[in-house]
Amino acid sequence: MTFIVPSNYNFLGRFYRLASISILANMMVPLAGLVDIAFLGHLTDIRHLAGVILATILFDYLYRVLKFMRSSTNAITAQAVGKDDDKAVILAGLRSGLIALIVGLVIILLQYPLQKIGFFILSGSSDIETAGVDYFYARIWAAPAVLLNFVLFGWFLGREMNWVMLLMSMVGNVSNVILDYFMISKWGWASAGAGLATALSQYLALLIGLIWMVFTIPWQVVPSAIKELFHWVSLKETFVLKANILIRFIILISVYSIFTNLSASMGTNVLAQNGLLLQIALLSQFTINGVGMTTQTMIGNFKSKGNSQQMIPVLIVAVVTSVVIALGFSSTSILFPDHVFGLLTNHTEINQDINQFTIWLLPISVITGITFVLEGYFIGLKEGGILRNAVLISFFVAFIPVLIAAWYFHNNHLLWSTLLSYMTSNMIFLAVSIPQTLPVKVTDELTDKTA
Repeated sequence: MTFIVPSNYNFLGRFYRLASISILANMMVPLAGLVDIAFLGHLTDIRHLAGVILATILFDYLYRVLKFMRSSTNAITAQAVGKDDDKAVILAGLRSGLIALIVGLVIILLQYPLQKIGFFILSGSSDIETAGVDYFYARIWAAPAVLLNFVLFGWFLGREMNWVMLLMSMVGNVSNVILDYFMISKWGWASAGAGLATALSQYLALLIGLIWMVFTIPWQVVPSAIKELFHWVSLKETFVLKANILIRFIILISVYSIFTNLSASMGTNVLAQNGLLLQIALLSQFTINGVGMTTQTMIGNFKSKGNSQQMIPVLIVAVVTSVVIALGFSSTSILFPDHVFGLLTNHTEINQDINQFTIWLLPISVITGITFVLEGYFIGLKEGGILRNAVLISFFVAFIPVLIAAWYFHNNHLLWSTLLSYMTSNMIFLAVSIPQTLPVKVTDELTDKTA
């Protein structure tokens, strides 16, 4: 029996080809982080593990917040590719790259005040803070490389050259693991070694990306593109999109950072347990983000080509795929907690109580996965305003009230419910906003099908 794919789903092969490569590339980021945790988690002194978990909050702000450069570059590039505009493709990379380089250098110049302000806000004992500061000062020197890698990732994704992103991720993360082994296990540099290994690996990944950019760029349009680099109207459009997506990332990382900081106030064991659980949640999210990035690319491409009738099918396929992935990661951790978390640390005081909180991974992973795909849909359409409104409403209406209760009762289960409340609110807001992004014809067709 031959299975016939409906005409409006004829993108399935292309979707899963792009998504599979993006998923592999995205998985390597948290996997390398898990390796960092595993190396540090098996040291005799647990303060190095706790210190790095605490310091990672700062890098969540500095790096994960700035991932808006990848998403916005992807959306702008994908629409330029859909219009077959080589000059616009070049400008998408150049404008974003210039912003990334400037911001990266500013971060290095401001590293001392950033460290002082960050660890003043964060909670942790003096020995944990010392380990975290060592990690911070070692890793901070990679700022320009990290931000330029974000731009290159988005640029290659928008051009559907996902394999380059995979190659960059492989080089960066494999080198990180190797450097971790020598700097942590062999040379005993502990948290400073983990930070330095991560920094050096980022520059290796950047080198690979720049080499492939040289060989794939349409050089014949570069001179004319450079002349339009500072065109005000285009720059304004780029900044507005990036600013709205930036707000999304700031709120998202604020949610996780507040969560981790409140975990620290509940004690070192709670901080370590929640940190390990978040590593599994982030592994699921990074994997699903590969689906979300593919959604951005294809939605942006279909919009620029006028294929609006295929946008909802892309969204449906992406949501189903994300749910399957989320169920896989969360159920494995729930069913086999001793095996999963035993790989990350051999401290029994951490592992013996972690089982009572693993159940939270199931709803949080599923809801977050759907939310990330919906965000990819709106980013692909360059509808940053809807994205901005969703996260702001969810943060102040759904997250803060539950957070206050968790802080008042000093309860870790309530603390985990803050993440679920935020993501659920975000998902609902984005879902009800979908009809306003569709042409009238497509909206009428959907109404007829559900009638």
